[in-house]
Amino acid sequence: MNYKFVFIFFFIFFVSCTNQNLSKKKILEPVIVHEYSNQGFTLVYTDKLFNNKIINKKLNDRDLFVFQKNLKKATTVKITNQLNNKSIIAIVKSKSKYPNFYNSVITSRIANEIDLDLDEPYILIESVDQNSVFYAGKAKMFEEEKNVADKAPVEGVSIVNISSSDQSIKKVTKTTKKFNYIIKIANFYYEDSAKLVKERIMSETNIKKINIDKTSVNNFRLSIGPYKSINNLKKGFDQVENLYFENLELIKQ
Repeated sequence: MNYKFVFIFFFIFFVSCTNQNLSKKKILEPVIVHEYSNQGFTLVYTDKLFNNKIINKKLNDRDLFVFQKNLKKATTVKITNQLNNKSIIAIVKSKSKYPNFYNSVITSRIANEIDLDLDEPYILIESVDQNSVFYAGKAKMFEEEKNVADKAPVEGVSIVNISSSDQSIKKVTKTTKKFNYIIKIANFYYEDSAKLVKERIMSETNIKKINIDKTSVNNFRLSIGPYKSINNLKKGFDQVENLYFENLELIKQ
């Protein structure tokens, strides 16, 4: 009987320790859900964009909200500046219309937090587990911070240097690496499948730079480019977008 008691005691102790370790591990970092991810250029919200009807809904500069066409309202996302690897957690506010060239619309607060370069606003946006303990704590902190900011006089707010003007966003020093991007169409398991889509692009557009790269044993990436300027990148994007490919991505070379 005594052996049974000792066994039960150690079993309960082991389970308890395991649960504590898992909880601690969960707090360290948000869990990335690979249901959706996209590398591309983001658009930083300003009232001017709304007034000119480039965007059809407003964002508050202080909020950690984003617009994203492919994700549902209240989806939690991780936004990473691909040029410096700084990231932040945010929430999809609602569906909104904005130019398809951009993979999201973010607030100036988010842009400041990740030191975004406005001349090359290259980000990765990923779905995040909404049940993450780490995020829940941050969300509570951001909400409390927002409530305090809303009640305080404007001159008393010290979250970041934010106003409704474009100048509220920090100007980051340009990187020395040249502007050089490709547009990823899709990844294919078979090279023949990639070749078929390549032929379709060649027959329905005037795009000449079409690439098939073997990135692993059974993965062939179809892309167009490279493009050395943002204007040419936009033109290439507009052409291939008319073929209704899903989740086009920009990849820096």
